[in-house]
This record gives sequence, structure tokens and C-alpha cells, in this order.
Amino acid sequence: MQKKVVILGGGESGTGAAILAKSKGFDVFLSDRGQLNQKYIDVLDREQIPFEQGMHSESRVLESDLVIKSPGIPDTVALIVALKEKGIPVISEIEFASRYTNAKIIAITGSNGKTTTTLLTYHLLKNAGLNVGLAGNIGDSFAWQVAEKEFDYYVLEISSFQLDNIEKFHPQIAVLLNITPDHLDRYGYDFQNYINSKFNIVQNQTAEDHLIFFKDSEVIAAELSKHNIDSHQIKVSLAHKPAEGAFLHEGKLISNVANGSFEQVFDELPIKGPHNAINAMSAIAVAQLVGVSSEKISEGLKSFTNAPHRLELVEVINGVTYINDSKATNVDSVFYALGSFEKPIILIAGGVDKGNDYSQIEALVRNKVKGLVVLSKDSEKLERYFSGITPQIYITQDVQDAVNKAQQWSVSGDIVLLSPACASFDLFKNYEDRGEKFKTAVRNLTIHNN
Repeated sequence: MQKKVVILGGGESGTGAAILAKSKGFDVFLSDRGQLNQKYIDVLDREQIPFEQGMHSESRVLESDLVIKSPGIPDTVALIVALKEKGIPVISEIEFASRYTNAKIIAITGSNGKTTTTLLTYHLLKNAGLNVGLAGNIGDSFAWQVAEKEFDYYVLEISSFQLDNIEKFHPQIAVLLNITPDHLDRYGYDFQNYINSKFNIVQNQTAEDHLIFFKDSEVIAAELSKHNIDSHQIKVSLAHKPAEGAFLHEGKLISNVANGSFEQVFDELPIKGPHNAINAMSAIAVAQLVGVSSEKISEGLKSFTNAPHRLELVEVINGVTYINDSKATNVDSVFYALGSFEKPIILIAGGVDKGNDYSQIEALVRNKVKGLVVLSKDSEKLERYFSGITPQIYITQDVQDAVNKAQQWSVSGDIVLLSPACASFDLFKNYEDRGEKFKTAVRNLTIHNN
């Protein structure tokens, strides 16, 4: 008798999981409480996979042998609780897909920097001619690729939400960039719950595997001391020089990994700032572990183009540089963004606060920020915290108004930085929408200036 698999959530990962489950002979049903994108409806129809939208038929879901759920569905919702009470396994798409591939898995997580590090790692491996796929929290569904393609390596960006529902997921190389308070609304406002989720990435690693981690993170160091981790540890640092690992010294990225030695002048690379030094060193260490030559690593680093909305240069207008860092949805990201510039900054921040602690950036704001524009429906917390710390604060709910005010405050040599520290859902569809609207608003200034 066919095993019944129910997929909860019909986005990219859910549709991909449905395709893989069908290809493996499962009796598949997909259920989404929202409305499916037409693109995915067409795929499910073509593959003859039954689905429902706008509801979950609870009785049908509770008859399943296995449930694969979207990362966006918390474990606390009533349906998931009911499934667990019945003893029905609930897993993530990355867990499911990993059961059906023999490819080496490189899994990258962290509160910040994981997209840049994932894209850069993928670029270094692909540029070196390796047969490599890109998936996880980015690009095409991991399960979909496992169903239809044959790769030797997968580079996966992995979120805490995806790690919450793994059992046997086993990356041969795990990268842990940092852990700072984020998504605390999902974790009962308990930072330790979030830390535990991130550390799931190493739970199935063996002595044959590798863990690359940021040595300077006090949170990671404290957590490592609590665990017996079997994998071989490789350290990345801005402050120390680990014997095996990567570090920044006199402007050079130096990586001594897998009996190889690599050096690169950081200023020659297209990505800037201390956080990107950490990201680059992590990617370099992965590349060395899988045998990429120093020449190919250097070539790949120089030809890399980062994803948009991450310290993205938009325009320079009358000597003022406009930077789109809309992906900075937590305070730690803003800390790194502010640390990336020496010139005076007009900071545009705000949105949906996820339990932010602004003390982390207080000194940087005091020393570098000449004006704060709060772009948000709920400005009170930011306004209250930074009143008296930054010389001027302006409140708005309109992105063009925010950019106009930043231009008014700025002089040649200044930086106007959109780095919100908050989620985007109060005024925008998502961080991409926020970033695109910011770029449009900046380009409107160039039209008026011409």
C-alpha cells in the first residue's frame, strides 16, 4: 500500500516536495491555507498531484503517514500540534530532499550573511567547474532539483525555520556564520530556543564532516562548549589567527584549510565591510575543503556579483552615496552596515520590530549617524531610543518622503543608508519590495536633479 504524504504549503518548497514525493511513488496531497500562485497550480495539474487551496482539510491531513510542512508554518499551530499528538512525523523539505540524494551537502546558516555566503560559495565551486546545485532558502526548491537533476554538490542556504523540522539531515560541510537575536516572535521570545534551532545543523555530523564557524561570536563559543560536536572544526576570525582556519590580517584574507594556503587582498573584492570578510573567508574555506585551487578561488572572488538589497550601491547624486541594505531586517545586520562606512550617515530604518535591542548599535549611531529617518507605521520605539543620540529624527510612512528628507539633510561625501533593522510587512510586501521602492525613490531624485 502506498504511503500517504501530505505537503502543507504550496510555494516553491512545497511544490518541489510534492514533485519529489510523487517521483518516489508516494500517494501525494498538497494543502495550502492561502491561495496558490498560478505557476504552481499549473505544475501540480501537469504532474496530476491533487491539491486544495484556501483551507486545510484536517481529516485528510491527519490520515497521512508523513507531513512535509512549509518553513513558514510554526510548530505551534493547532494542526501541527494535532499531527504530533497522533505521532505523524512532520519534517521540512530539506529533510525530505536530503533522503534522496547522494550529493555532498554544504549547508550555510546564520542570522546574517547566509545569502551572500551561499551565493559566493556556489559561485566559487561553479566557477571551478564543479557540478553544483544551489537551493534551500534561495533559488529553486532543493526537493525539485533532487527529483529532476543530478549534482555532485549542493550549496544550501538554511534558515532556522527549516532546521526546526529535521531528523537525519546531514551536511558534510556546515557553516555557522553568527547567531544574534532574530525571529524571537517565532521562538517564544527565548533566544536559547533560536540558538538551539541553529545548532541543529550539526546534530547529525560525524568525525568525517566539517563545521566552519565564526570564532569571535560569544554566542557560538558558549554553545559549542555545551555540546560534544564530532565534526572537524574550522575557525573564521577577524580578531584571532587560528592555525587551521581563516582570518583577516593587514587587509588580507588568509585561509589555511585542508593543507592549502590562500591569500587575497580584501579591498580588491567587489564585496565590502567586515561582515563580508567573514562571509568571504567562510566561502574560501569551503572551496579549499572541496579541492578548488587558489587560482580558481581568487578568480571566483573577483568575478562575484552579490544579490540585491545587501549594501547595494544605488546611485551617487551630488557626491552623496545612496545604499540599499533592505535585507538588514535585524539589528546585527545594521551593526555591520554602519561599520562598513567611515563617512557621515543618514540612516533610514524602521518597520515591524521583532523584539529588537538597539543598544548594540547605540555607539555606532552616536558616532556616525547625523540623522535618522524612521520609515514605519510604528515609529515610537526607534524614536524614543535614539532621541538625543542622533541630532535629528524624522518620521514618515512614505519612502519618497524618506529619501527626500535624507537628501535635504545630506552634503557631498555623506552616505544615505537604508538599513531598516526591522521586517518590512507594515508598509511593503517584503524586503525586496522595500528595496526596489527605495531605489525608485532615489532615482526619482536624479530625474529632478537633471
